[in-house]
Amino acid sequence: MSKQAEFAVILKMNAMFADLGADELQRLSNLCHTQHLANGEVLFQKGDPGDALFGVRRGQVRIETGASDGSRLTLNFMGPGDLFGEVAVLDGQSRTADATAGETSELFVLRREDFLAFLEREPKVAIKIIALLCQRIRWQSERMEESMLQPLPVRLARRLCALAADFGSEVHISQEQLGVFVGAARESVNRQLQAWRKEAILDLQRGRILLRNMTKLTAIARNE
Repeated sequence: MSKQAEFAVILKMNAMFADLGADELQRLSNLCHTQHLANGEVLFQKGDPGDALFGVRRGQVRIETGASDGSRLTLNFMGPGDLFGEVAVLDGQSRTADATAGETSELFVLRREDFLAFLEREPKVAIKIIALLCQRIRWQSERMEESMLQPLPVRLARRLCALAADFGSEVHISQEQLGVFVGAARESVNRQLQAWRKEAILDLQRGRILLRNMTKLTAIARNE
C-alpha cells in the first residue's frame, strides 16, 4: 500500500472525512507529504502558525503545555491513525499548545493552502467540517458538565478507558497529567489510584499505569 493510500485510510477513519468517497479521499491524500521526527523533537510550539494538518503514520506525538512551575503537562497523546491540527488548519490562527514526538515518528502532512483549495473544489467536505465543529462544541459542553457533576472516580475511569482504547492496557501517563485531564489535584488522583490498586483494578509503576481489570473499570466509568 502506498503512503497516499495509507493516508486515505486514516482520513476515512476521521469524522471529518468519513463520508467522502474513495476518489475524493484519494485526491485529498495525494496532496500530502511525509515528515520524520526524532524522539523528543518538537513539531510545533504554542504560538506557531497553524499551517498544516497532521496524521500519525507511526510513532507517537504528545500535545503539551507548560505548567506554572515550569514543568510540562501532556494534554493528549496522538498515535498511529490519529489526526490533529484540524482547527488551526481551518482558521490559520496560532497553535494553542506544543506538539513533541514521544518516540521516533513519521507523520502525514497536509498544508493549509492545499487543504483550503481542496475545500473550495469540494463544498460537501466543508459542510461536513461544520458538523464536526458543532460536535466538538457539544463534546466540550459534556466535558464541562461532567467535571462539575460527576464524581472523581467516574471521571478518572472514563479517562483511563479512553486512553486504553488508544494505547492498550499499559498507559504511559503521570498522575499529575491525569489530574489535568480530570480537573483534580494530583493528591486526589493518587488516593483513588491507590484504592483501585488494592482492588486489583490496576497497578502503578513509575510514569505508567497497568490496567488489570477493564471490566470493573468500565463499570465505574459508566457509574454502575
